[in-house]
Amino acid sequence: MPVVLKTSLLLVASNLFMTFAWYGHLKNLAVRPWYIAAFISWGIALFEYLLQVPANRIGNTALTLPQLKILQEVITLSVFVPFAVFYMDRSISWNFLWAGLCIVGAVYFIFRG
Repeated sequence: MPVVLKTSLLLVASNLFMTFAWYGHLKNLAVRPWYIAAFISWGIALFEYLLQVPANRIGNTALTLPQLKILQEVITLSVFVPFAVFYMDRSISWNFLWAGLCIVGAVYFIFRG
């Protein structure tokens, strides 16, 4: 499997955990004290790091550090938008499009050579 694909797949899985750790408590634990949400989020974030650290180590063998960071941001937005729309029941707005276009510009500039 190519390094960039392996890195991307690990980062997608990592971002699923990250997104739930950072934002899932807003829906699922809203009535609980913040410290309970924090401990549960830390437990979820452990799985994020178990995937993210190897992803970054693998990705660093084929990508520059700035390329790796921009790849991470693209994946973060790609995971967050469906999460916000389908799980958190937020409506999609033009701001998602504009943010996506900014990320596309960042990808262009960081990978152009």
